Amino acid sequence: MHYALNLRTFFYSHYFHLGLRFAAGLVGVTIIAQQFAGMAVAMTVCIGALCTALMDMPSPLKHKFNEMLASVLLCTAVTLLISLCGPVPWLLMTMLVLVSFFASMMVVYGKKSMPLQLATLFIMTMSMEHQMTARESFRHAGLFLLGSVAYLGYAMALAWLLRHRIKQQVLAEALFELAAYIDIKADFYDTRYNLTEQFNKLVRHQALLADRQQASRDLILRSHQNRKDAIVVQIHVCMLDLYEQILSTHTDYALLRTHLADAPVLATLHDLAYKAARDIESVGYAVTRKLPSHAAISYAPEMEALEAAIAQLQADANAGKPAGEALAVLRAQRNKIRAIIRMIGELHVASQKEYEGTPFWVDADMQPFLSQQKYELQLMLSHFRMDSPIFRFSLRVAMAIAAGLAVGHVLPYAAHSYWIVLTIVIILKPSFSMTKQRRSDRIVGTIIGCVITALILKFVEAQAVIIGILILATVATPTFIYVRYRYAAIAVSIMILLQMHLIAPGNTSLITERLVDTFIGAAVATVFSFVLANWEYQTLPRLIRQVLDVNLRYMQASFDLLQGKSRNDFPYRIERKRLMDSLAGLSAALVRMMDEPASKQRAAEDINLFIVQNYLLVAHVAALRAILRRHVKDIPADAVNAMLAQSHAQVFQTLSRALAQHGQPMPPQPAPTSAMAAAPEPATEPGAHADVAWSGWPVVQRRIRLLQADADKIIVHSEAIVRNVSISAM
Repeated sequence: MHYALNLRTFFYSHYFHLGLRFAAGLVGVTIIAQQFAGMAVAMTVCIGALCTALMDMPSPLKHKFNEMLASVLLCTAVTLLISLCGPVPWLLMTMLVLVSFFASMMVVYGKKSMPLQLATLFIMTMSMEHQMTARESFRHAGLFLLGSVAYLGYAMALAWLLRHRIKQQVLAEALFELAAYIDIKADFYDTRYNLTEQFNKLVRHQALLADRQQASRDLILRSHQNRKDAIVVQIHVCMLDLYEQILSTHTDYALLRTHLADAPVLATLHDLAYKAARDIESVGYAVTRKLPSHAAISYAPEMEALEAAIAQLQADANAGKPAGEALAVLRAQRNKIRAIIRMIGELHVASQKEYEGTPFWVDADMQPFLSQQKYELQLMLSHFRMDSPIFRFSLRVAMAIAAGLAVGHVLPYAAHSYWIVLTIVIILKPSFSMTKQRRSDRIVGTIIGCVITALILKFVEAQAVIIGILILATVATPTFIYVRYRYAAIAVSIMILLQMHLIAPGNTSLITERLVDTFIGAAVATVFSFVLANWEYQTLPRLIRQVLDVNLRYMQASFDLLQGKSRNDFPYRIERKRLMDSLAGLSAALVRMMDEPASKQRAAEDINLFIVQNYLLVAHVAALRAILRRHVKDIPADAVNAMLAQSHAQVFQTLSRALAQHGQPMPPQPAPTSAMAAAPEPATEPGAHADVAWSGWPVVQRRIRLLQADADKIIVHSEAIVRNVSISAM
């Protein structure tokens, strides 16, 4: 369950606060406007505020102002343009299609441009029903601009006042998602769950976690100037370090299940992971309430049981029973769990202190960690080609809206073309799977919303109660739009229908007409979702090349850090973030492909395993870092570095071959060192280093064997993907 849907955390989430801010702004602007003019003027001002409110999302202040100002200017221009064209039907139809196309092209600027596209198409739809003179058009646009600017000023003032609070809420969301990530890992110890399915679930959630961590970075690392900001920075840094430690806990779960299936120690490990997740949630919950967090969970019973299980396995091994491998894995997991518990303790402490300065990298350039948003005209123009998914999507939207207008024009009943077009705008998305999900949510949400509204109008006569319900629906609409769109569709249906009832009471056909118009719009959007469709398998080769390319750079930075060539882990952190982002992008594309028709799916199993194997490489590197830190005493640096260098060369060659399979030239091999020539094979048994007494040899060698084995599997899946995807995409 999403943390914002839990009653315990719902009222502290930034989603609920967004709903309150949204409703207070809209209602406030409308009431003030109504005091100086009639309801018609107030509604125009309200629509202006509504379009600007669609851009009211957690963002750094400068970015937020630029995004909302772009909405104010663009939506005002569209309002004026459509209003001026209203008296000339053919010109109006032409402008509607052109605006639809160019508004959809804005999707090229990324996820944050999606609300701007929606706001533009929404005001285009709202403006097309009214025929005005030129004078009335300018007056209408002026009132719209007034409402937009009023909400802009209101939103920016609140964002400045609550800037630290918003950082806390976004950081807390990342902590809750990290806890959910650990819950998935806990089930690896439960034999009732299939390991392959758990890996798939883990990788899918990793994409969501990466998105939440990026949102936290963008808000927290752009500006951190006072003591309060220093606290959230410290918690954020501790969270990222804890995440890497959690990555390192990946182990041979199949081996543990084989040797310890009937032993209670697996349940103990599951309980430890479950407690760790609840512990992290407690930090997130404290952050949402602006309180310091204090450890309240004891791991002592489980740790004692784990130590007893290790002692029993040691006794079995001493007695000649085959328990050696399971014992080594269990000891490694115990050490990692200890480290995780210690780091969760540091997370609690980080929320309690006030820092004089920010503890992040001093004078470091944070730009590689932050989302880069550039709104350049050249970027849009570069996508004016038929092989561009964004260009094809824009054509698809324009054609669908033209068809929706035509259908609304010929229907025998008093159809509302703007409602049909609005339904098309809301449902039709860049990918088939997103369109499919949005269509389902829109239809179900509209039906439920219409039924609820009908019951309200039948049994509630007091206007004050209806207005109260309207305000609640206004709060719920933005609250759920990014969490559960179906709930938002219910709320927005109630909100709009109650508004129309208050403006024009007595219209008994209002609800029925909206339902019919919604079904028509959904049908048109469904038909056009197949027109010039961009199927996910067509983008997979590019995403796979990107993963392999970034993984090569990540491995270079990782082994430089492991071998001590780089004392600063800043480059390693950057490359790890880039690799996780690229894996999240590929994983999201795979999930979307699985929602498409079966005939458009390619190599789903191999792509999934390809993602898992790349993810495991990150886990193995994180484990190697943890091992080298834990066994730093008496480490034979030259021998270890030579072994790491040889392993790096082998993994680099493997990934380069996989990249070459996808049409990329093989990058130059890392230059060999003199130590590499004298290095023993990384896969040799621990006895090969008997002349060097170091406790880390067995675990380092075992982890390197796993790293190389998983790298080799990438080649196998890469070949299968080339056969099934690349050829089809040609």
